[in-house]
Amino acid sequence: MSVAVALMQVAITDEEPVAERVARVLAMTAEVAADHDLVVLPELWSIGAFAIDLMAPHAEPIDGPLCRALAGLAADTRAWVFGGSFPEVRIGPDGPQHFNTQVVLDPTGALVAVYRKVHLFGFNGGEATVMSGGEELTLVDSPLGPTGLATCYDLRFPELFRAMVDRGAQAFVLPAGWPERRQVHWQVLARARAIENQSYVLACNESGTHGGVPIAGLSMVVDPQGEVLAEAGPGEEVLSVTIDPTRVAAWRGAFPALEDRRIR
Repeated sequence: MSVAVALMQVAITDEEPVAERVARVLAMTAEVAADHDLVVLPELWSIGAFAIDLMAPHAEPIDGPLCRALAGLAADTRAWVFGGSFPEVRIGPDGPQHFNTQVVLDPTGALVAVYRKVHLFGFNGGEATVMSGGEELTLVDSPLGPTGLATCYDLRFPELFRAMVDRGAQAFVLPAGWPERRQVHWQVLARARAIENQSYVLACNESGTHGGVPIAGLSMVVDPQGEVLAEAGPGEEVLSVTIDPTRVAAWRGAFPALEDRRIR
């Protein structure tokens, strides 16, 4: 059975207030979700992936207003909503802790998966100065089959994806805020992760400029053989494509490279 997916390549600028962006993007996503089985939002789309100074002030708990709005959207449209990521705050015995957290809502509005970004970007700066890294792999049974979650900088770490394949992953959803100056890496690595794991990769990037950083756009859907089924341009865009999840098993059966692994 084919799956109609949409990647929401949201434009994020410093000029648009966060509250206005959230309202605009939720409305746009609801309209798109009504015609698709599954929608994907980018990384930290409410504030922008490079808006470091906004991460802590706009952090919410997992049951906060943004996740509740995404849950309502999923239930109203009867679509799967891969809600991108948001700045999460958790209050522990040592005080507040912040994460770059990805959420997945099923068509009933239930929160069925939470992934806290493992690899934080910044080289002793950036999000690594305000966020804590997650420590767990996350997979969810979605219309794409067992689906692994990763976020932006995670794309550079193939061992994360291979570990999820070992747990049954047949597809990966990757929200991102990938910069324009490294867009070639984005294009090559997304295809590499698909080819080496014989899996679909749904890579949903932002566009626009925020925090002084131009963002690449170029969201893409890559099939298990590394073919780019659809790719967005550099601006705000909804990338729509129909996926056949059975192609994963068919390709793995025809070219069983994963079975020939010698090092685990």
